[in-house]
Amino acid sequence: AGADTLKRAVQLDAASRFQESLVCYQEGIDLLLQAMKATTDAAKKHRYQQKISEFTFVSDSKNHKQIRIEENATGFGYEKLFHEYLTENVSEVWVEDPYIRQVHQASRYLLYNFLRFCEMLVKGPCKVKTIHLLTSYDEGSGRSQQMSALEEIKQSLRNYGVTLNINFSSSIHDREIRFDNGWMIKIGRGLDYFKKPKGLFSIGYCDFDLRPCRETTVDVILTKHTKKM
Repeated sequence: AGADTLKRAVQLDAASRFQESLVCYQEGIDLLLQAMKATTDAAKKHRYQQKISEFTFVSDSKNHKQIRIEENATGFGYEKLFHEYLTENVSEVWVEDPYIRQVHQASRYLLYNFLRFCEMLVKGPCKVKTIHLLTSYDEGSGRSQQMSALEEIKQSLRNYGVTLNINFSSSIHDREIRFDNGWMIKIGRGLDYFKKPKGLFSIGYCDFDLRPCRETTVDVILTKHTKKM
């Protein structure tokens, strides 16, 4: 059964059905481990151990992917970056970013970036029902603007059957996004890796695929358990 499951994993991998292949790799390895523990045949144990090591290496190599976004690179809109991991069974999303606050801070449109991320989730193909946001409070007069904008996003999402839960932390530093199918995406700059558009009517203002990026690194990791906030 373990061998058949691993064969299926290889077939799915070749067909670029990476999410399903990873599940089969993990299930196949677990089955081989059970078989290895159950047998008293030393030769069989050795063969099982070799296969387990081989496929564990393959599975681990696919559980972590690193994407390097170069300075001024284009083609890295949210849909392009996240679509591979937003499978149909995703219903809950966690966003941890300390800077989802001012509409305009150091020439960056941070709340608008979060809004566009939410729009991507609403469009699917995933069936997101709940989004959890953990961020920090804006300072001074910007706090009322931050709260007003987040409340407007929350009410708008409700019209699409999506609940937005908002929490604040004064000590948050991490930037990561997690989906309840086990994928975690860590972006060095969080959702704010785009450069300021040259003007309100310049190419790339609306379409993030055409917006030049700032240099950053994206780490995509498959975890068996999604951390709760």
